[in-house]
Amino acid sequence: MRILAIVQQRDAGPGVFAEAIRDSGGELDEWAPAERREPPADPLGYDAVLVLGGAMNVDEAEQHGWLAEEKAQLRELLANEVPLLGLCLGGQLVAEAAGADPRRAARPEIGWHRVEVTPEGVDDPLLGPLGPAFEAFQWHSFEFPLPPGAVPLARSEVCLQGARIGERAWVLQFHPEVSRGDALHWIEDYRSDPDAVRIGIDPAVLGPETKERIGDFNQLGRGLCERWLAVSRPGPA
Repeated sequence: MRILAIVQQRDAGPGVFAEAIRDSGGELDEWAPAERREPPADPLGYDAVLVLGGAMNVDEAEQHGWLAEEKAQLRELLANEVPLLGLCLGGQLVAEAAGADPRRAARPEIGWHRVEVTPEGVDDPLLGPLGPAFEAFQWHSFEFPLPPGAVPLARSEVCLQGARIGERAWVLQFHPEVSRGDALHWIEDYRSDPDAVRIGIDPAVLGPETKERIGDFNQLGRGLCERWLAVSRPGPA
């Protein structure tokens, strides 16, 4: 399989998903639109596309000029039913391309938060195996509402955490891909996020907690990615 990862910023890469893709024998291309407007190949030619997160918000296209082009590309990918998986900001971008209107959440979710699989999500190939609930690493202040016709798969106390759009696209609000190194870097750099400062994130607490939990969470992430690859794999011609 050939997978394209759309990377919004370098410290929010594909993480353990890259490991799972390569271990499965897949080929992974990374594209950072902020650095290079042209993708390495036509996105429509990939077997699946992974859309990652970033510190910018979905409504900041004026500050981050590549976002408008990326949104147009995601609409085209959805229209052509290319398998998609959007994570955090990436999930918001894919949800918006599918007709939702992402917005600021009632409160930020930063750190470890409980996520519950919905009744509709029990049979979902990606999130069903994680039911009835799991703890997820999160770092977001915005959320995506349910796109028209989509299926809600998971929720936290704050917002929708997962949805399936049609049969070939998923959006998640949590960070199953995050590597140990990236998670600890975000925590160390928490002052760059005004919302993290405002809600009183304490790296002396969140750092050790993350070191303790991240190994099991990375296993969860690899498994989720493997299931996504399995359902996205092209069938017989």
